[in-house]
Amino acid sequence: MSQGFTIPKFQLPGFIARIGEKLPQWPHAVALTTALNAAAKLGVLPEDSLAQLDGKTFVVQVYDTGGQAAFTYRGGLFRPLFRPAGAPDLAFRANLSAFLQVAARQEDPDTLFFNRELSIEGDTELGLIVKNMLDAIDPSQFRPTLPRLPLNLPFSRR
Repeated sequence: MSQGFTIPKFQLPGFIARIGEKLPQWPHAVALTTALNAAAKLGVLPEDSLAQLDGKTFVVQVYDTGGQAAFTYRGGLFRPLFRPAGAPDLAFRANLSAFLQVAARQEDPDTLFFNRELSIEGDTELGLIVKNMLDAIDPSQFRPTLPRLPLNLPFSRR
């Protein structure tokens, strides 16, 4: 699926997850919701799909890092959940390499799911909405471009 660098399938050593589980989890949720809100503001995430997420709760758990991000979408914003209560409406769980492969469009989430490398639990319809949102993202929007430098630089040589 992806061109260029290939992300290999890997699993971090077990001690990393044991340490990660003991660390506060809220920074993961803050970082993820900040990125999701930026993507929404830039128009990367379809507004009609976002409306269908309103009031729903999510968990993204990375097994081999011991990290977990719990968040909700409410009032037009993704918001971290500092003390999640009850089961989320939708949960994604996998090792870091699987999430990286999905993000790089190297692997399809369906393939990882059927190979038991990605666990998706909860509301099936909500899962399809999220999957379709991710599929609708155009990766070419994220190609970095360097600013052009002016030919007439404002300094002189002495």
